[in-house]
Amino acid sequence: MAELNAVFHRLRTALDRLLVGQGAVVNQLLIALLAGGHVIVEGVPGTGKTLLVKLLAQLVQADFRRVQLTPDVLPSDILGTNIFDLNTKDFSLKKGPVFTEILLADEINRTPPKTQSALLEAMQEQQVTLDGTSWTLSPLFWVIATQNPLEFEGTYPLPEAQLDRFLFKLSIDYPDKAAEKQMLLNNQGGFQGRRMDLERLKTVATVQHILAARQQVQQLEVQDTLLDYLLELVERTRHHGDLLLGASPRSTVAWLTAAKATAWLADRSFLTPDDLKAVALPLLRHRLILRPEAQLDGITVDSIIRGLLSQVPVPR
Repeated sequence: MAELNAVFHRLRTALDRLLVGQGAVVNQLLIALLAGGHVIVEGVPGTGKTLLVKLLAQLVQADFRRVQLTPDVLPSDILGTNIFDLNTKDFSLKKGPVFTEILLADEINRTPPKTQSALLEAMQEQQVTLDGTSWTLSPLFWVIATQNPLEFEGTYPLPEAQLDRFLFKLSIDYPDKAAEKQMLLNNQGGFQGRRMDLERLKTVATVQHILAARQQVQQLEVQDTLLDYLLELVERTRHHGDLLLGASPRSTVAWLTAAKATAWLADRSFLTPDDLKAVALPLLRHRLILRPEAQLDGITVDSIIRGLLSQVPVPR
């Protein structure tokens, strides 16, 4: 465990050095990677959403594909299609970008629901079905979707069923003044985040390291009292007066896995209540739906989550 943990600490250090001022987002992204959960990264243009994913893929030498989603993108543009070969007199599969290890779905809310839904089976079952034939995806298969929170015209908000398949929703904000100055210094030193810059980066981890770490995460010890604590938190979201929709059973399992990944990253072989609390906001904020009257009162999902964490007694 110590050896793999050291690998992930080196990976986090490398990402922090290259994408300055986003340490919290980097840490949460690594937790999602360990938990095997897909991620939505939300932020205004120019805050490094795409660069973060490209850096991570390069540092772990994973197969990486990017799809720039627009209103005219079709499901076949993501999944692939069967093409008739005149030489063999048979159909052959031309694989789409979904057949990769890390898939960046850039501006996912700019493409219509029909195209968004093309990712549903891949995200949940790690397979793609085309013309009645199922194709298994990579064991690492990991989707990171980005979106701009400020643009609403010409966008298609993700449906609840698809949002629930994302482990985390991360928000990237502007870096502070010191971090932004470091970005300028990095630029002065020659790093501009272009392809040739990324290709010069040394590998810090491998896909095998990630898969092995995921197995260790699953083996972490969890006391029954912590399971009861988690279930109480989930139950309260389902009966909260300001919420129209609470956390699903899928999110309960995801919450436990993400908390175990948090503990593993902290070099512990056991879970604590703080691990569950640490991932509550990114895990729940896109799953809980406010009642209209609560929105009018200025209540936010994040404030409800914080309230629940302070109200439910922590097991001793």
